[in-house]
Amino acid sequence: MGDDATDEPPTTGRLDQPTMQTIGRRAQSHRLVESWEFVPDSLSPRSLEISLHSTSYPESVTAARIEIHWFVTGDYYVHYIESRGETQYQCRWDRHPKTNTSRTHFHPPPDAGEAVDSPVGTHPLAVLFAVLDWISERVDQL
Repeated sequence: MGDDATDEPPTTGRLDQPTMQTIGRRAQSHRLVESWEFVPDSLSPRSLEISLHSTSYPESVTAARIEIHWFVTGDYYVHYIESRGETQYQCRWDRHPKTNTSRTHFHPPPDAGEAVDSPVGTHPLAVLFAVLDWISERVDQL
């Protein structure tokens, strides 16, 4: 992925559908998570989408979700998107080869800009709950 938030996710192999399903099922146990689904569907998933409870956010936030791509190579792309009408607040946690930062990196909010090193690990559930902890802190601040 480049440093621009509009870049497509990295292509580092096939999607790891069983891992993405495990992530979705485990995410359901978190207080912020409303639901999860494969998009466009479970027969030909392109991503895992986790919808977050809108009641956890101020009224100005109209929707919040996490989009996850997890590859059989262990690389990933986790994109948090908060919608406020026509504008979005977003950030990404990525793991893939990148020339100007570490393999595991973070594109900070509000626009998922220039990548910085990230301490988020490589285990799918550790990544999931680190991201959900970060989002919980964000919601508490709002």
